[in-house]
Amino acid sequence: MARVTLDIGGTHWTVNTRDGGEAEVRRLAAMVADRWPQAIRAAGDGGTPQALLLVALMLADELTEAMAAQPDTSLLDQVAERLETLAEALERGPASA
Repeated sequence: MARVTLDIGGTHWTVNTRDGGEAEVRRLAAMVADRWPQAIRAAGDGGTPQALLLVALMLADELTEAMAAQPDTSLLDQVAERLETLAEALERGPASA
């Protein structure tokens, strides 16, 4: 188990991660740190706990938008299935009379 110390808004947080996961945890922490100034301003008297909640809500909002932007592939899957069926029929050759 690896330990990583992160700096978010001037506060140091030490977290555990799987061995080899340190770079990923630092990358994720950078996403939090990028949103920290806006969150701490919006948190007002709520301080760090409120700001952490606001960062989580910002990230959840971005995730929701990203998921909504993904195209619906069900129609594409249906077309692919029909093309595969057609290809199989062509490989079998003409039907015997």
